[in-house]
Amino acid sequence: MAFVDPFPVHTTPLTRPATTLHAPSEDTSFLIKPGDKSYKHQYSNIYFVRLHTLRKYVEQRAKKRWGEIAGDPVFVPRVLDVEKGRLCFIIGTVYMDMPLKPNVLEDIARDRSIPAPPPREKYHSENDSVMLEDESGRVCLVGDRISSACLVTGVILGALGIETNSGDFEVVDLCYPGMAPQLSASLPWSPTKVSDESMDTDDVATDSDEWVALVSGLEVGAMNAAEGPIQMLVEYLAGEAGGLDDQSRSARISRLIIAGNSLGPIQQNSTSAVSGDTDRKSRKHGQEASVASHPTQNLAAHLMDVCRSIPVHLLPGPSDPAATILPQQPLPRAMLGGASHYASFSCESNPSYITVARARDPGPSTSRASQPQASTSKARANGASDPNTPEPTRTILVHSGQPLDDMFKYVPTPPISRMTLAQATLRWRHIAPTAPDTLWCHPYFQKDPFVIPQTPDIYVVGNQPAFATKLIEEHGDADVDDDAEVPKKCRIILVPKFRESGVLVLVNLRTLAVRRVQFAVDGMCSGGADR
Repeated sequence: MAFVDPFPVHTTPLTRPATTLHAPSEDTSFLIKPGDKSYKHQYSNIYFVRLHTLRKYVEQRAKKRWGEIAGDPVFVPRVLDVEKGRLCFIIGTVYMDMPLKPNVLEDIARDRSIPAPPPREKYHSENDSVMLEDESGRVCLVGDRISSACLVTGVILGALGIETNSGDFEVVDLCYPGMAPQLSASLPWSPTKVSDESMDTDDVATDSDEWVALVSGLEVGAMNAAEGPIQMLVEYLAGEAGGLDDQSRSARISRLIIAGNSLGPIQQNSTSAVSGDTDRKSRKHGQEASVASHPTQNLAAHLMDVCRSIPVHLLPGPSDPAATILPQQPLPRAMLGGASHYASFSCESNPSYITVARARDPGPSTSRASQPQASTSKARANGASDPNTPEPTRTILVHSGQPLDDMFKYVPTPPISRMTLAQATLRWRHIAPTAPDTLWCHPYFQKDPFVIPQTPDIYVVGNQPAFATKLIEEHGDADVDDDAEVPKKCRIILVPKFRESGVLVLVNLRTLAVRRVQFAVDGMCSGGADR
């Protein structure tokens, strides 16, 4: 009699790590309050507020950077007050004068009988010029330092140079606001050992570490949708796919962040009319027409399966049913069916700050404590031994990719890549400087919500063409930062579209290490190609 080996199972039950979610502070919230929902204000107010907010940081760093160089440069508060032939530095807002950039006046004057040209992939050309402006006026920046700089409209910077005979300002050096303070930099986290761009670093992780899963571009309901890989993704996150090693790794995932484009774009073509005629004919002859599930219902079913296991944060994206202008407000929970009944499901704004506390040992727990909606309260009750001790946290800044996609049109490629721009936004202290010039945003009057008040530990950009990651580090200045001796570190992750790549990104909350998990089905069409 033949004996069949039993199905391998874990000797001890797998449990999810308990993490605490902190509510965002007032300066890190992108929710539009009822008092701010007004479209009567001019967009110029955003530039004034941005310059007023970041000017002091640029001035402090510029005086420290250029205070002791030869020539004794002086600070000129107004760009139009520079003296010809004298070394000085000025502070203002960058404006890129680009002939290929969209012009609303030209759109209004265009003959409506002629169809508009398709959107350009790049605004950059050899005829571009860089301006620096403030409340007094505008001056043209020239020189080799400007030609090689990575700049877009809306960046606040300081420029060191001399006014030429033609009235231009020849720049020899630039100064930016620098990375914002980092709240978790001085907290006792373990030493981080990570590698550089596009490298997996799971070798430094341990079995007890917590991981956060990142995905974007599911595009449920799109043409050639990745239904097979999405189902595999859901089963993996629920701990139902793969072998024992895969299940052990998925059990350490504390939450899932979906960075936009969960639903596919609406396809308007002739196939819908043909299918409609076919349905009418079938009903005419008494045959029951086959009705496919609505994309929103399919997405809600997948989210409900995942919410049973781990908390889920859902951000809107360009193809989702949300407003086009940034910041996009959270999707209505009611449209996502059964997933909306779970406390572990959260609809976030785009962009959004997500602050997660480091997991503590929850101790003995009941079966209800293992549920994701109960893990937060249990962690708070059992995790902290001393309530006065600062709790280590990880701050995740995530958006669905629109700011980076728009900035990418301003720069030459190569040499400037998407990762270069993502790094630059942290040193600019602004995640969407091209708003409201070429990136639509809400007309704020008293604040610019896209200014970065604190450097995140993890910076996530969704819906990118390819995966990339890099850990950047900056040492603070003693005259500017309170904790200058503690370096600021941020893990930047460009998350590719899942429909095209099938990639799920995992980030270790302790070490900031990165893993990639790819899902594919042989012989199935996903993302326009056979996998």
